[in-house]
Amino acid sequence: MSFTVLVAPSGFKESLDVEDVARAISAGVLRACPSAKLLQAPMVDGGEGFTKALVASTGGVMIDRIVTGPVGRPVKSFFGFMGGAGKRTAVIEMAAAAGLRLVPRDSRDPTRTTSYGVGELIVAAMDAGAKRILVGCGDSGINDGGAGMAVALGARLLDSNGRDIEPCGGALAELAVIDFSGLDPRLKSVRIDVAVNWHNMLLGEKGVARVFGPQKGATPRQVELLERGLETYAALILKETGIDLRQAQGAGASGGLGAGLMAFAGARLHPRFDIVMRYLSFDRLLRSADLVITAEGSLDGQSPFGKVPCEVARRARALGIPTIALAGTIGKGVDLTFDNGIDAFASIIKRPCTLDEAINKGEKLLRRAAEDAMRMIMVGTRLRPPMAA
Repeated sequence: MSFTVLVAPSGFKESLDVEDVARAISAGVLRACPSAKLLQAPMVDGGEGFTKALVASTGGVMIDRIVTGPVGRPVKSFFGFMGGAGKRTAVIEMAAAAGLRLVPRDSRDPTRTTSYGVGELIVAAMDAGAKRILVGCGDSGINDGGAGMAVALGARLLDSNGRDIEPCGGALAELAVIDFSGLDPRLKSVRIDVAVNWHNMLLGEKGVARVFGPQKGATPRQVELLERGLETYAALILKETGIDLRQAQGAGASGGLGAGLMAFAGARLHPRFDIVMRYLSFDRLLRSADLVITAEGSLDGQSPFGKVPCEVARRARALGIPTIALAGTIGKGVDLTFDNGIDAFASIIKRPCTLDEAINKGEKLLRRAAEDAMRMIMVGTRLRPPMAA
């Protein structure tokens, strides 16, 4: 029996990019079922791979740049221009300038990291003639609300003595004045659309500091400092612009970069898959599939809220196509994924190992997990239906 299998994974942060994940899963499937027809739709969610995927899908070009990284040191970065007719559209992924991958493990302090390099990429895109900019938010290593980006775009962030504060999350509690007068005037004529996780809020118990700060290395005390700083920041933005970011959908994306893009760049935020699905071929390929295999580094109770596996699975379930999810870790609340399209899931890690070992062996682990899953499916196809009583 031959199957058509659609492989539609996300990347595994700090281990494998999305194309590598898709190749590893496909290799595992073919080991178990050599006759399977493989379709690949590597999925991007605004994080790593966003620029490359959208530029490649439209026949565009990539442009290399050196920018200020999240810990203040220069990093190799990039943006791209999409091909085709219409406005000259640049694509930027914030992870290329302020991603967690760019923060050394021994420097993971989100009170100190900055989004300054994201602003430098926006300026570079405008310098190159962009009339529209798509920004992907995801895989961030920051929690500065876009303060660093704002400074790179020409804004000034001042304390009560009129001195410039450091453009990082830990300094926002000192903020007293925001000076918008120096912002790059080209921002008024360039349309900026941002792909965000629509569920990411800026403040509160579900806000970016409390939910994601600890994942980026913040201690409980630092989480409260970050929260207090973002509250001050949002209050001053409301006072100066009338933009209320406190509970705006998507404002908490990428350490609050969504909020900064709204306030300083006049950006419009969009649920990220509304942007991504316009340019990728997933829906067309899905209609030809008998089975979908998706994957992400972690599968848990947060997965139904804007993560790739459940977004893929919901679309597949609507067409009656089963979905299997493979993950590096299976976390608390994972059973919620069954209500959001996932039919079965499995961890790729079969024995205790360190995080570094799992990262280094990610490709091999994925390949074997995909093979195991496909062999289980092949056994199932040989089961005889029960006899009627």
